Amino acid sequence: MFAIVRTGGKQYRVAAGDKIAVEKLAGEAGDVIALNDVLLAGDGGEVKDVAGVTVSAEIIAQAKADKVVVFKKRRRHNYRRKMGHRQQHTILRILGVGEEVKKAAPKKAAAPVDAEPAADAPAAEAAPKKAPAKKAAPKKAVAAKSEADQSADNA
Repeated sequence: MFAIVRTGGKQYRVAAGDKIAVEKLAGEAGDVIALNDVLLAGDGGEVKDVAGVTVSAEIIAQAKADKVVVFKKRRRHNYRRKMGHRQQHTILRILGVGEEVKKAAPKKAAAPVDAEPAADAPAAEAAPKKAPAKKAAPKKAVAAKSEADQSADNA
């Protein structure tokens, strides 16, 4: 079975066992991800309904592409700029194409029953209380100038 998936603004035709390099995706090597944006799915010459079809893939590596040299020049103006760029991409191995996606997620252990808070204790006591906000100190009143000080300032 094959599928056409869209990721990173590009479309890829994939089947189980294929390796593809796509735009960088979040995850570490060994993580299993699901590509949910399936545009077309088929088996041999038949086209199947894509509703609910997902593609599961394993991240092989996070890598960089070959360097691309960007060189700008304006003749007779002594203007030259040279820059390089390496695009980051993710290498994927397609595990399967179909409706079921198997994820390797760790299972959480159920919490013991006696670890629950007592039902008769009010919720306000269980929650920590916040300290009241401190008020700003009152401002000092500015002393009024006496008439003698004002006359001295004017003189």
